[in-house]
Amino acid sequence: MPHVTFIHGLSNKPDPNTLLSIWNRALAGGGGLNLAEEGVTCSMVYWADVLYTSPDVGDTVAIYESNQGDALARADGSVEAELLEIQIDSQAEAEFVDSLHRHFTSASFAQIDSGAVPGLDDPSAVALERVPLPWFIKKRIMKAFLRDAHHYYFNKPFSPRPDANYMVQDEIRGRFIREINPATNPVLAQNKGPHIVVAHSMGTMIAYDCLMRVPDCPGIDGLMTLGSPLGIDEVQDCNKPEWSRANGFPARKLAKRWVNVYDRLDVVCAADPRLSGDFRSEGADRIEDIGVSNEGAWRHAIVKYLGQTRVREALASMLEL
Repeated sequence: MPHVTFIHGLSNKPDPNTLLSIWNRALAGGGGLNLAEEGVTCSMVYWADVLYTSPDVGDTVAIYESNQGDALARADGSVEAELLEIQIDSQAEAEFVDSLHRHFTSASFAQIDSGAVPGLDDPSAVALERVPLPWFIKKRIMKAFLRDAHHYYFNKPFSPRPDANYMVQDEIRGRFIREINPATNPVLAQNKGPHIVVAHSMGTMIAYDCLMRVPDCPGIDGLMTLGSPLGIDEVQDCNKPEWSRANGFPARKLAKRWVNVYDRLDVVCAADPRLSGDFRSEGADRIEDIGVSNEGAWRHAIVKYLGQTRVREALASMLEL
């Protein structure tokens, strides 16, 4: 029986069971790929609670299944403002955060607040500046990505609740490894079919980091990345020395295919959406890059990627259905 392990991306999320149901419905909608009917089991690597106080509830949950750009962007920006100040403790951290910021916009937060940001039609506009959404939404999305990525790659201590204290990278790595390990996941222990990890957004950074840089991480059969920021130079630098352009493919842990799906107007991956040239194996391309066109102003939403025919067909093929 095949198995899919999902891992979510940046910002806060609904509780894990609700989130898994949303992803499954998005994948199956409109006569798509129904994992349960195909005899495929699935689970979710959930890490939002490591960085956020409590799951999204109420109207925000319903938004995740909508097809409205503004609403979906608001969901991806459903972050707790008081948790978003980044404590910079080294020059390396400062350079990382500043460089990521510049991928999204040339404007400082003060300039954003004052409206001094290049407009949609400005030839100098980049990434978030080109997205026709209100800046109060775009600013929250950017802050969430900067904070979440910084805390993960620099393994920052963090306490989202009075009774919870984490070293962020250690905790999230542990969750990923336990979820994909047959020794700690009873469902996987019974399965004989292909095991595919489907990762979205910052979840692709976590999956790759574990597969490439954690020696005791179990192996998997296939990896699908959706809206991945792994093409960004600063993200790749955080995976050194294990990563190199000529040998960035995690061949020791990934037995078969890596399929990367991108939308060129998805601001999270727009800087370098194609990954095949940056994650080679002995200098040879191994990644299958697939371009899609999601609808609306906000192209990064997971429900839009999972609704794409090419995503469903590729996943079914990887699962040998």
